[in-house]
Amino acid sequence: MTTDRSALEPVPAAAIQPSRLLADELSHFLLVYKFGLAEIGTKITILSEELAHRGRGNPIEHVSTRLKSVDSLTAKARRIGCPATLDAIRDRIRDIAGVRIVCSFASDVYTVADMLTRQQDVTLLQTKDYIAAPKPNGYRSLHLIVEIPVFLSDRVVAVPVEVQLRTVAMDFWASLEHKIHYKFEEDVPAALRDELTEAATDAARLDERMERLHAKIHGPRR
Repeated sequence: MTTDRSALEPVPAAAIQPSRLLADELSHFLLVYKFGLAEIGTKITILSEELAHRGRGNPIEHVSTRLKSVDSLTAKARRIGCPATLDAIRDRIRDIAGVRIVCSFASDVYTVADMLTRQQDVTLLQTKDYIAAPKPNGYRSLHLIVEIPVFLSDRVVAVPVEVQLRTVAMDFWASLEHKIHYKFEEDVPAALRDELTEAATDAARLDERMERLHAKIHGPRR
């Protein structure tokens, strides 16, 4: 059985009208991404339980997953000018399936990312390190696009999944920043944007301070 990267759904990827993207074809198309989330979720659960049994504390605080709905997927396709075909959506939208891993410390982010991407059936396609190089608004997180095989009844399909790894402080800031932007419908006053950026810097300093304190008490993370 060979891995098929050319098709992520059993429905022929023929051109379809935008209005039909809300029909059964796209729902069926999304099903394999749901399976991809289940596969990578199992891997993360295994890592988390194994690390917890090592006796030095589990670096993974919590995990959440999300699968774009038909509405959000079609809205993104329109926003980025993506043609309304399954082939184009498959090729251009890589965050249809996403998982967020929240870790204790920044060093844990890289440790867990390395453990995950070193697995033989996980292929790393892209890395965006917003911890080493934060976004202008102060956003920090490590973003990976990985590809994971999903075993269907008649073939193996390679499914891309976006993995976001961040600390508790980074996640706290990003969650509240998102709510503020939602309240102002993206038109956040300049003074408030500046305060948000300063708050992100404060959160990063807190991360560094807490990691130093942990190292003093328990020694370096392994």
